[in-house]
Amino acid sequence: MTFNGFTTEDFNVFNIDGLENRMTAIQEQIRPKLEYLGGLFTPSLSAMTGDEMFYHVAKHARRSVNPPDDTWVAFANNKRGYKKHPHFQIGLWETHLFVWFAMIYEAPGKAAFGKMVEERADEIRSMIPGHFVWSGDHTKPEATPFSTMSHENFIALSERVQHVKKAELLCGLHLDRDEVTNLSGEELIEKINNAFETLLPFYKMN
Repeated sequence: MTFNGFTTEDFNVFNIDGLENRMTAIQEQIRPKLEYLGGLFTPSLSAMTGDEMFYHVAKHARRSVNPPDDTWVAFANNKRGYKKHPHFQIGLWETHLFVWFAMIYEAPGKAAFGKMVEERADEIRSMIPGHFVWSGDHTKPEATPFSTMSHENFIALSERVQHVKKAELLCGLHLDRDEVTNLSGEELIEKINNAFETLLPFYKMN
């Protein structure tokens, strides 16, 4: 397929009422694009990380009532799944596209990762651009720009993931839907690739 980026109609999928109708639209409109991005970025992420990477497109298989508010493709060095491993994601909410490095609550190594982030806070501050965002919960669309986080808030985020079972740590890029829909496929791919290169040191910290 030719990847032309994401459209307003893609983002509007998350306004469709009903699980079945929204899932059909996700499968028909968005999933082919996520599959394309999965196939595109798996070789480059394998080269960047030095690990053989595999991509996993969200299936939302466990949902029986509530339609999904976001969808994504994740990349990890495990063929069977990504949730227990440090991973990268590309995905959509109604409001924006996200590119994450993520350590979510299923990952056994998340406390140790949080400790490393805490210990290397100053280095990370100089390494990650201010417009990149942080989150402690992958199920919520909100995230905090690094430029607006105090040192104390950043340390608190890294400490929480060490001690709270459900806490998570994600860093990445949010692109507003209006910006995304004005980008060509090539331009969007370049932005995603640049984000992965910026986030790569987090993967290497594991």
